[in-house]
Amino acid sequence: MCGRFVITSAPAALRQLFGYIEQPNFPPRYNVAPTQPIPVVLVENGARHFRLMRWGLLPSWVKDPKGFTLLINARSETVLEKPAFKKAIRRRRGLIPADGYYEWKSIDGRKQPFFIHRADGTPLGFAAVFETWIGPNGEELDTVAIVTAAASEDLATLHDRVPVTISPRDFERWLDHRGDEIDAILPLMTAPRIGEFAWHPVSTRVNRVANDDEQLLLPISAEEMEAEAPKPKKVARKAAGTSADDGQGSLF
Repeated sequence: MCGRFVITSAPAALRQLFGYIEQPNFPPRYNVAPTQPIPVVLVENGARHFRLMRWGLLPSWVKDPKGFTLLINARSETVLEKPAFKKAIRRRRGLIPADGYYEWKSIDGRKQPFFIHRADGTPLGFAAVFETWIGPNGEELDTVAIVTAAASEDLATLHDRVPVTISPRDFERWLDHRGDEIDAILPLMTAPRIGEFAWHPVSTRVNRVANDDEQLLLPISAEEMEAEAPKPKKVARKAAGTSADDGQGSLF
């Protein structure tokens, strides 16, 4: 599962790593959420390009987007079979530049967010599939989903699914769709190796999409986690022998 992620590396550094032609200039994002435009690297006419696409894939055959489920993730185990993804995985594969993502773990009945990133601090590329949806009036919308896999043993302590991350040495193999063959990319759709990623708890401020600042990435202590935990609600008890109207009146 991947429902929020982070892009903090400088645009020039990402351009050098992913090798796209364009020179986009964009600010760091600390809380990227579904339905927002996100960067996608793809191959077109033999060259890598940078495109903005809506996070939430819409298959080309969808008639009314309002009645269609938002597809932010595509499971690697079924991506070759699901009608929404089976064409895209063969012909429309992309990479989403990122520096980490958030995941929520249930602790004592509440959801605690964690920031997950490469242990060496380097950027990563999420495996993605995309589609261009064309509306009834000819309008076009580029949409994308992140491919996920079953989590490795260490990351499974947080969640049973993880985004598939493609190593820079495999960027070309993932993006190459000239032969419409997928055997070469199947081994890439796996979880990261044990120890490849690290994580720490962060503030529940990340739960609100409106919060988008570098403070979201800071680790918090056990005491801070406890302070953020929702307090149990007090239930007012009516004293025995009193009526609903005790003569004091009410402001509400």
